Amino acid sequence: MSDDTPGQGLPAGFEFRPYRGDEDHGPMAAVRQGCAERDRVDARSVVEGLPTAAEIAEASAKLEEPSQNQILVVYDGSVVGYATIRWWQERDDTWLYLHRGYLLPEHRGQGIGSAMLSWAEERIRQLVEHHGTARTAVIGANAMASEQEATALLLAAGYRRVFSLVELELGDLQQLPEPAGELPAGIRTGPIETSHYRAAWRTVVDSYADAGFTQKWPFQDFVNTADPACWRAAWNGRDMLGVALCSIRRHDHTVGEVEELSVRTDQRRLGIGRALLLDGLRSLRGQGATTARLYTGTANPHRSYDLYESVGFRRQNEYVRYRKPLT
Repeated sequence: MSDDTPGQGLPAGFEFRPYRGDEDHGPMAAVRQGCAERDRVDARSVVEGLPTAAEIAEASAKLEEPSQNQILVVYDGSVVGYATIRWWQERDDTWLYLHRGYLLPEHRGQGIGSAMLSWAEERIRQLVEHHGTARTAVIGANAMASEQEATALLLAAGYRRVFSLVELELGDLQQLPEPAGELPAGIRTGPIETSHYRAAWRTVVDSYADAGFTQKWPFQDFVNTADPACWRAAWNGRDMLGVALCSIRRHDHTVGEVEELSVRTDQRRLGIGRALLLDGLRSLRGQGATTARLYTGTANPHRSYDLYESVGFRRQNEYVRYRKPLT
């Protein structure tokens, strides 16, 4: 692809060009800000909020070949949209190739979104051929429930909804309820040390054993991103029964996130999850957070909504995940 490539299917005056690095991060952040009101974006979301130029720079640095897998839409010299492609392997060996696009509202309805979609799908086919993953590859796309144009575009292009995530917020960490009774005899909660990492990782991974659409999570990835200041676990003796992995948002220290709450299947309905959740939330409060966020699948079979809402979380947003066969 040349540095400035006329976009196939784009209206006159618009063109695609590859991502160029630092010079693009500010304009890309401006696109996201420009979409916020129309798409009803939650700026504080831990699923998909409003990233700063610095956060877009960090995300771009994690892409493989970002100049090939990230494309910008330019009109009259200005960036008005962009699309990104990422991929990973899931627990059932599916290779998911995910594209995500953003376009300023004033340029919608002209076929630009369809052209961005066509670019992404063609690039994904090239990647799949290069990677040799055609046997298990699928194309994925995300949209918030409030993104009406993106939703209509994906459905018209043959994508189907496979699941969704709901985000919840606890607005005031000063108003945590008291623990509801004692834990069963012998069970205690406490911090997670380095020596506990493998047990904590295994507890989380095992909790997704029967869950679909979940990314593989190697132990080394767990170690590389470990941030244990607000992590808590439950034990019976030396036997780990569950974990609450909580963290402070790096770019907004007033917001805490419950990244994982997992209790062993044979230890559920004993109050362990609630005790861990409250312990983790108190830890976030102690680190300076004033609010907390988390997200969970709408098809969660363990009635986690009841638990989260019982301590004060309230539903905020829904994020829909779509998929389409490769061919």
